[in-house]
Amino acid sequence: MAIVGVLVVVAAVCYLLLFIRGSFQFAFDRRLTTLGTMVVVAFAHAIATVVFQTVTSNRILTPSIMGFDSLYVMMQTAMVFVFGGSALARTDGLPKLVVQTVLMVLFAVLLYRWLFAGRFANLHLLLLVGVVLGLAFESLSSFLQRLLSPTDYDMLSVRLFGRMSNSDGSYLPLAFAVCLVVGAVVWHRRHRLDTLLLGRDTSVGLGVDHKRELTVLLVLVAVLVAFATALAGPMTFFGFLVATLAYQLTGTHEHRHVLPMAFLLGLFTLVAGQFLMQHVFYAAGFLTVIIEFVGGIVFLVLLLRKGTL
Repeated sequence: MAIVGVLVVVAAVCYLLLFIRGSFQFAFDRRLTTLGTMVVVAFAHAIATVVFQTVTSNRILTPSIMGFDSLYVMMQTAMVFVFGGSALARTDGLPKLVVQTVLMVLFAVLLYRWLFAGRFANLHLLLLVGVVLGLAFESLSSFLQRLLSPTDYDMLSVRLFGRMSNSDGSYLPLAFAVCLVVGAVVWHRRHRLDTLLLGRDTSVGLGVDHKRELTVLLVLVAVLVAFATALAGPMTFFGFLVATLAYQLTGTHEHRHVLPMAFLLGLFTLVAGQFLMQHVFYAAGFLTVIIEFVGGIVFLVLLLRKGTL
């Protein structure tokens, strides 16, 4: 973990200070804002994925299976369909970020309360409903996108890919506050997370309120994923990739090791990748595309190796 931490610091220093052309202050401020966005995105996706995999007792699943990415795409598409592509630029700002996050978290909370309150409530039913709703959101988004004009569709497509360099610095104070609060709650529950890995019956026998813990942790996952998606766009396999690498490098299931390792690996991936793509390959906009491509390949390899979800 110390080695990865040093690599993160080196990558961050290189990204902030090297290959600056023109005004140093302008470039440094812009890069510092991008670095702050990468910190939020890495923290949110890494922590949310590790917690979600613990709750579901499955190292293949990711929070995107609950339909958060699809819901974000549908909200953006519906806005363009109703108000036109220029509405995306007119509504940019902190209020829009908060509204999008609240809507996605509200969707998750209502889903959890509805499914967990039923007589036959269980986690597998929750996942199944999340998959179905995600597919429904994707289908509706695809239908609406086909009805858009080419100009509106081009403006929309820019928002449907993960992005780091286009974020607004005014979002970061709230984003850091959300990450600190959620991170503190998750860290306080790290031993309960270890207990949940033992299974429902064992954790209940050890005094853990299984249903309550599942609800609280899933809401925290929803907050992190919703905020990161609203801030930087959807990233389906990024969290899965860093969580998988964290488990491999730590060699343990203890969350006091896995959680910080996943965050550091995620941050190093984004910072080093952004530096290489921007200053070596001159294709900074393709970073998230490459990460999703690699993450998708790792997902398929693990799925074929295990033979089941």
